[in-house]
Amino acid sequence: MKHTFAQFLIAAPASGSGKTTISIGMMAALVRRGRVVQPFKCGPDYIDTKYHGMACHRSSYNLDLFMATDSHVKAIYSEASRGADICVVEGMMGLFDGFQRQQGSAAHVAATLHLPVILVVDASHTGYSVAPLLQGLARYDADVHVKGVIFNKVGSPRHDLMLREAAEDAGLMCLGCVPRQRQAEASSRYLGLDFSRTTDMDEMADLVEQHVDIDRLLLLTSGEKPQETIDHHTDRPLSDCHIVVARNDDSFSFVYQHHIDLLQRLGRVTFFNPEDNQPIPADTTLLYLPGGYPEQHLEALQRAQQTRASIRRYAISGGKILAECGGMMYLCKNIVSDEGTYEMCGVLPYSIGSRKSDRKLSLGYRRVTVGEKEYRGHEFHYSQFLPPLPRSGADVFNARNEQTPSPFIIEGNVVASYTHLYWQDEVPFFGK
Repeated sequence: MKHTFAQFLIAAPASGSGKTTISIGMMAALVRRGRVVQPFKCGPDYIDTKYHGMACHRSSYNLDLFMATDSHVKAIYSEASRGADICVVEGMMGLFDGFQRQQGSAAHVAATLHLPVILVVDASHTGYSVAPLLQGLARYDADVHVKGVIFNKVGSPRHDLMLREAAEDAGLMCLGCVPRQRQAEASSRYLGLDFSRTTDMDEMADLVEQHVDIDRLLLLTSGEKPQETIDHHTDRPLSDCHIVVARNDDSFSFVYQHHIDLLQRLGRVTFFNPEDNQPIPADTTLLYLPGGYPEQHLEALQRAQQTRASIRRYAISGGKILAECGGMMYLCKNIVSDEGTYEMCGVLPYSIGSRKSDRKLSLGYRRVTVGEKEYRGHEFHYSQFLPPLPRSGADVFNARNEQTPSPFIIEGNVVASYTHLYWQDEVPFFGK
């Protein structure tokens, strides 16, 4: 049976409204119906994309208009959508919350990709007064097309009726009212969701199936597939380089799928778990150490002496290393936690503090300039360098062009920082 193509962005007036729960439930419900669903996430998020992949059995891609150009975001969306008959994009924060006014917001992504918007509204503390809020969100920007609303945490049948009347008077279609007592809650831990706990996708799918009019939603959001772009990399022969990537479900898990796609175009990619106590391959051409939570696995990382020693030898011999946030912490001399001091790779002669007394949130977009070159990314961490601090080899600015004190380390062939860089068409500092 041939299905009509549909695409939409799930957004909300504010964070904490239930976007992720509804998005995952919607994806899982659609997959259960036999649809091929391609998931996406607005912004620099590594957590929700993991759950998207579990629900859809397809890798989720990030769409970010601070870290990437409009044309790149369009290309990512088009290429990832191949073979899918529904595209579901989960927004971030509030619909119009961007890095500067609404720039980079979910609304900006929706306008750029011509995506209809479905609002998820936390109705637990509101009634008919939600009507002007809905009307304002729907009419604020003529390029943003809000098609309907799903109310979340609805308290009673009377509350349900009141909310449906509010949506009707605001000129929006009410697509569902999810009861408060059935609200699925994802467990939170540390900076994000707990990877060790299997999220019950069936429960989330049931929630959406029972309380959201999926057929009407698909009718509202059906249309033409995104225009396909030409993949200029497809015909490029693989080089003989061997790119080795650290991968662990927790300590080294913050990787954009686009980055893996790019690396696989450049050469042979293999993965290793730094906790397995095995040396990295002798023919490694580039070592990529992504972020994650190494501070939660310090004993296991310290025990893996062969792995740490092989990385140190590789660096001393001039091997190329790109390390981001948790990967950079792993490259340092040691990490100091409340339980003690743990030896890491010793490639960088610095210490990282991850004690409660060291906790200081560093969060936000980053623009990194080295000479005339500019790279973009984001930071999200609590740990800090302990004195003596490293000298920065780059100038680092936030989204408002204010210089930040975050060191960016460039020592020989090692590039390391707290900034998670976004790669568009090449690996930063190491080329295509």
